[in-house]
Amino acid sequence: MPDIPDAVNFTFSDTIAGWVTAYDPEARRVRLATADEREVDVTLTGEVVAELLRNLEEPYADAGSHLDAMLEPGRFLFVCAIFYPQGDRTLIEAKRLIFPGRRSGTYRFEESDWWTRQLVSIADFHRRAQFGDGPVDYSQYRTMLKLGGEKTGSHVQETDTISRMVYGMATVFLLTGRDEYLQVAERGTEYLRKHMRVVDPEEDVVYWYHGVSVDGDTEKKLYTSEFSDDYDAIPAYEQIYALAGPVQTYRITADPRIRSDVDGTLRLFDKFFLDREQGGYFSHIDPILFRPDHESLGPNASRKNWNSVGDHAPAYLVNLYLATGEERYAEMLEYTFDAIVERFPDRKNSPFVQERFHRDWSHDTTHGWQQDRAVVGHNLKIAWNLMRMHSLRPKPAYVDTAVSIGELMPAVGSDLQRGGWYDVVERILRAGEAHHRFAWHDRKAWWQQEQAILAYLILNGITGRDDFLSEARRAESFYNAFFLDHDEGAVYFNVLASGLPYLLGTERLKGSHSMCMYHTTELCYLAAVYNNLLIHGRPMDFWFKPDPAGLEGGVLRVAPDLLPPGSVRIAEVETDGNPYYDYDADALTVRLPQSADRIKVRVRLQPARASEPRS
Repeated sequence: MPDIPDAVNFTFSDTIAGWVTAYDPEARRVRLATADEREVDVTLTGEVVAELLRNLEEPYADAGSHLDAMLEPGRFLFVCAIFYPQGDRTLIEAKRLIFPGRRSGTYRFEESDWWTRQLVSIADFHRRAQFGDGPVDYSQYRTMLKLGGEKTGSHVQETDTISRMVYGMATVFLLTGRDEYLQVAERGTEYLRKHMRVVDPEEDVVYWYHGVSVDGDTEKKLYTSEFSDDYDAIPAYEQIYALAGPVQTYRITADPRIRSDVDGTLRLFDKFFLDREQGGYFSHIDPILFRPDHESLGPNASRKNWNSVGDHAPAYLVNLYLATGEERYAEMLEYTFDAIVERFPDRKNSPFVQERFHRDWSHDTTHGWQQDRAVVGHNLKIAWNLMRMHSLRPKPAYVDTAVSIGELMPAVGSDLQRGGWYDVVERILRAGEAHHRFAWHDRKAWWQQEQAILAYLILNGITGRDDFLSEARRAESFYNAFFLDHDEGAVYFNVLASGLPYLLGTERLKGSHSMCMYHTTELCYLAAVYNNLLIHGRPMDFWFKPDPAGLEGGVLRVAPDLLPPGSVRIAEVETDGNPYYDYDADALTVRLPQSADRIKVRVRLQPARASEPRS
């Protein structure tokens, strides 16, 4: 084959994320420094447009007439440009500029109510899509939603996607106190209990169907997973995510029936998924004998993975502990995180963790689509959750592993030119390679941006390291600039490396087996918590509506997340709109009076020590 010259000799469009280091208004040229410390010169054409970052349901804010003032040194922005090869250099002409903040060093997503407003807009999109303007009727719920929220021809209701929607609606209530969202969450929880729950008195466990297929008034139960990776099995992660919405609702309502369902499902994990001999949780059990090693499971027999070991914490277990303070839930959290720090890192071979294992914890590098590949977001998810766990049970191994992941990931998992985080890459560099190869594409998924944002926010909030704050801001900027769908609502599933929406196949959908409200609303909730309470020293309000009879000793626990002990305290409490004073400000508990009715509680939390705003 003839040699192919290294120089690019064709035009193309691309995005640059960087900080202004110089600007010449006469020549209309700006110099940017990228995250990997390259300097790039960009020419502003007469046709360039500029805008200020905007939230969902906000109007376009033109910044074109303010460029000379805004292109000041230190300013972070995105440049969407055309690249023109010309001799031995490439000319870059900007066509679109996106400014994340009005002034240098400011970012709109750090406004105190940015994430709450985004959360409400996403919730309204999904409520309209599923129920229209009518009553909340979950018989009309459908897993698959088109780009604008229209339902597809599929009539399947997946348990996990309903649970994820319930999680989102309960979360909106936690931040706004608006009863209409709690109603959607509670009705969804009731629907799950009536249609998807199985109570097995012989085994004394609860488990959950994959879903139901609805045809008019006829309902067909889907016992085992219909998803290709898990077909005809009961995967641990489906049982895990069935609890996400009900547990978030339980934090608000203290409904003892939800607690009973959750404890029954934990007995399922303990009896059939837990490996008592070699530790961890199996990824699948067969649907007849509930055995993890049955030959019918094929390549899923006697396997463990990130989802079966690590997903308990973020999906439901942290929230269950926050609601109850029960020691046995803390012990289960500690058990899973100890397994993660012992088994998942693989620094001798790769900067990425291992994610799949045989029963004896030997590495499973030939399984299905994953092979020996890394899901970038799972690495970030581990860092985020280890920092949460460190606040509950401090261990050097937790924070050391999280910090190490935080330090390693930007160079191998993020896009240092454009911003944002990649999807799946090969874990091992082959001879002569400088970059980990992409498994299929260089697109960026919404949920992996969430993991990056939360990981670096909490890393900065606890360690105070400025490099982690910079990573958080880059991730937040990319997500808010390119994932928000300002035309149809909610957020896109995937974008191209440059940030343009990718709208083909299932990645065009707003609702699918993979996507519902969970990751988008979890991001909004915890980004608000970390930005306000940990980083910027601002108070927040949280809302609850429990039946005091469901609370042990009438004690309502109001911690917003696993945060460092003593970092947050109660500033004030209202019950049913009236000031209330029976609370322990430092323990983050409110002792409610006995009442025949549910009590609506607003709690204002504030950082225990005022902090200077981060710049």
